[in-house]
Amino acid sequence: MFRALLVSGVMIGSALFSGAQQQHTLLATPNTVAWGYYSGMAKPALTVKSGDTVMMQTLSTCGPRERMIKGGVKPEDIPAYTDAIYNEVKDKGPGGHILTGPVAIEEAEPGDVLEVQILKIDIDANFACNGFGLHRGFLPMEFPYSRSRIVPLDRAKMIGHFAPGIDIPLHPFFGSMGVAPAGGKIDSAPPFAHAGNMDNKELVAGTTLYIPVAAKGALFEAGDGHAGQGNGEVDITALETYLTGTFKFIVHKKQALSWPRAETPDYYISMGFSPDLKEATEHALRDMIDFLVETKHMTRDDAYMLSSVAVDLDITQLVDGNVGVHAMCPKKIFTAK
Repeated sequence: MFRALLVSGVMIGSALFSGAQQQHTLLATPNTVAWGYYSGMAKPALTVKSGDTVMMQTLSTCGPRERMIKGGVKPEDIPAYTDAIYNEVKDKGPGGHILTGPVAIEEAEPGDVLEVQILKIDIDANFACNGFGLHRGFLPMEFPYSRSRIVPLDRAKMIGHFAPGIDIPLHPFFGSMGVAPAGGKIDSAPPFAHAGNMDNKELVAGTTLYIPVAAKGALFEAGDGHAGQGNGEVDITALETYLTGTFKFIVHKKQALSWPRAETPDYYISMGFSPDLKEATEHALRDMIDFLVETKHMTRDDAYMLSSVAVDLDITQLVDGNVGVHAMCPKKIFTAK
């Protein structure tokens, strides 16, 4: 079965679906997590077909049980699956994110595009953590020490109680969602063409991510759950918490896509990543111009001008080695039927 799909500007006519689409569950266990890396050589924790849906349970980056209890978390509030992972996983690094996966999608091959529909995100704990450390964050010379705090979460009202008189609306999303590179293990921290640790707070439930495939099976991983975040993520952490996400995977064969793109109900999003903020901005802007030319059939000159008057270029994050910028084009400006 095939369908025509607009992938953030690229008309796709070769979406692959399995004959009977299946639903799967992938719990976070010592055998189903990748601690600190994406790798094209990794053994899949689960293999599915294009069109299948996977519910994936993930850990926070708040640390082991002892650290959370010391910070003020009640022992009974810590998800039980935390302990086995911290006690039993030995293959760690070079990064620090505990990612669930990888999930292999059978039909995915290098040169394809993986569509990731983010169907649902559930917060699995009634707390989040935030903190900064020595030599970390955007202002390390002004904060040459470490601090952390626990933020209670009211999941019924979807509010985080940061401090007396300060309540933060919760908008859960995964800081890291990505696929494997073509070769071996890479650090989970810097986002790049494989997506990964984008920390893009727009990628909530109801949005779709498109990632170029570089390795057989794509090898999708997710983690670094956030209950909320400000653009920039300046102290290097967000409202870090435990999330379960439900994703639908669709493979689009032989499509030209160099950088991740995304789509929300209201926006088209292009992204850029680089150690240099100017270069990351250029990547995001150029990809948005390409999108407008390909999809809206604009001249390149008109697309450049429209980007100046209608597209927002936002700093995604400033602290992950490669900084991120995302360009947001509102759908409502396009009035033609």
